Amino acid sequence: MGSSGKLRLGVNIDHVATVRNARGGDYPDPVRAAKMAESAGADGITAHLREDRRHISDRDIDRLMDALEVPLNFEMAATPEMQQIALRHKPHAVCIVPEKREERTTEGGLEVAREENKLAHFIAPLREAGSRVSIFIAADSRQIEAAARIGAEVIELHTGAYCDAHAEGRLKDRDREFQSLREMSVYAQSLGLEVHAGHGLTFDTVKPVAAFPEVMELNIGHFLISEAIFMGLEPAIQRMRALMDEARDSEIRSAG
Repeated sequence: MGSSGKLRLGVNIDHVATVRNARGGDYPDPVRAAKMAESAGADGITAHLREDRRHISDRDIDRLMDALEVPLNFEMAATPEMQQIALRHKPHAVCIVPEKREERTTEGGLEVAREENKLAHFIAPLREAGSRVSIFIAADSRQIEAAARIGAEVIELHTGAYCDAHAEGRLKDRDREFQSLREMSVYAQSLGLEVHAGHGLTFDTVKPVAAFPEVMELNIGHFLISEAIFMGLEPAIQRMRALMDEARDSEIRSAG
């Protein structure tokens, strides 16, 4: 059984803060970008507070919690510091992601299966505080099963390998990664998990993933902020929203 209803778009505003931090000061303001994303049709805002604060800052999270009318998806590493910040703010959703200080961006999904006991204890207080807990993982059955066992309500499938293979013209790899995403979306839903997806999605790669009936939300950031340089943030988000809706509408018609 697939899902019904509109596919949600979460807009990640991390890299507005990256540009701001390149020179210091207050401009461009990621909270302003978040409010623009709301106006353009975003269903939620995603922000990753990294341990090294390379883009989003603690003050940004404070201001986002005050300013947003749509839900905040707070991305964070599984550390005591981040847990305390999340428990203080009680955002709508908390997404646990892997984090290495030397990486440029999140590389791969969280290792849940080997850290099952630790992560189960880590997310329990977050759930008790009322936040929906999501786990950012690769399209791998072992990790999905472990995410279900530890009590996560949501998984976000890492689409980066699929998008990278498409961009580099490695079509066999792209098709293999796409098939894994397809199969694991179905499998995760069968275990009672809500399925989200994200990382590296562009205008060229979004529609096949958006057509998955099991996927309820896509989180997209770097591409939209990059495209905003050329076409503006609101038009970039509106274009992505339209592509997602086209894909979902086509899937619904074909299923009917």
